[in-house]
Amino acid sequence: MLEWSPTLFDPSRKVVRMAETAQNDSKAAQQKMGALRRQLQSMGSLIVAYSGGVDSAFLAAAANEVLGSSALAVTADSPSLAPSELRDAVDLAQQIGLNHRVINTQEVEREDYQANTSNRCFFCKDELYTHLSGFASAEGYAWVANGTNVDDLGDFRPGQNAAKEYGVLSPLVDAGLTKAEIRHLSREMGLPTWDKPAQACLSSRIPYGSRVTVEALTRIGKAEEHLRSLGFRQLRVRHHDTVARIEVGPQDFPALLAADVRQDITRYFRSIGYAYVTLDLDGFRSGSMNEVLGADRRV
Repeated sequence: MLEWSPTLFDPSRKVVRMAETAQNDSKAAQQKMGALRRQLQSMGSLIVAYSGGVDSAFLAAAANEVLGSSALAVTADSPSLAPSELRDAVDLAQQIGLNHRVINTQEVEREDYQANTSNRCFFCKDELYTHLSGFASAEGYAWVANGTNVDDLGDFRPGQNAAKEYGVLSPLVDAGLTKAEIRHLSREMGLPTWDKPAQACLSSRIPYGSRVTVEALTRIGKAEEHLRSLGFRQLRVRHHDTVARIEVGPQDFPALLAADVRQDITRYFRSIGYAYVTLDLDGFRSGSMNEVLGADRRV
């Protein structure tokens, strides 16, 4: 029988183990970073689909570091991209010296995209990769790459099928990088996006089966930008015609429900076209519109 000893329950031992785990995790991330750099070097030249989010910013910065002017970050501007996201992407590209261009895409004009079926993202990425592949061919870039990471592989992402059809590479997946590792490495690189909340196109706020319109996307973009101006970071405004369903983390409920803030939000949302403003009691969760989908509809 094991005899009790104070050292068996010494809190300092737990601290040491946690430090060792963190050190090992950091070492593993650095090894994967080395693999990513080697892969980028072997590609010679590439276009990065760059939205300014955590993953694409990290990939664009790494590609710029390895390939210099042979790497080009391209941002697709359309009504499905929040204006604040475009501004942030442009500002970051200038800040870290990316070779960067902004192009216009027309996914919101496509009937298959407007129909907003469960595979809407496929048509969005089909539009994007059509432009990027053509651009790469015309400008002499060897590859097109996206910021998909290992954690994305377990999620419902029809856009990945479009990437396969166009031969778009996912270097972060090939290097085995997870979201947490990308955030860790981004912080070490000094990228301000290391702790940026997850984002998605504005169309993801509209329930499947409800048509995607420029009017709805514009309203959603204004609503979310207003919430950010009030200090909320991790959020979504789900669009249900005349009803806005706000998702923020439960820890932000008290701040949002403070009388002056609540009245301000209601007043502004009504001014841009919403008749009713609600708070989702389950709080923020990425991809909540997918909760209504059965496995058989995830095509």
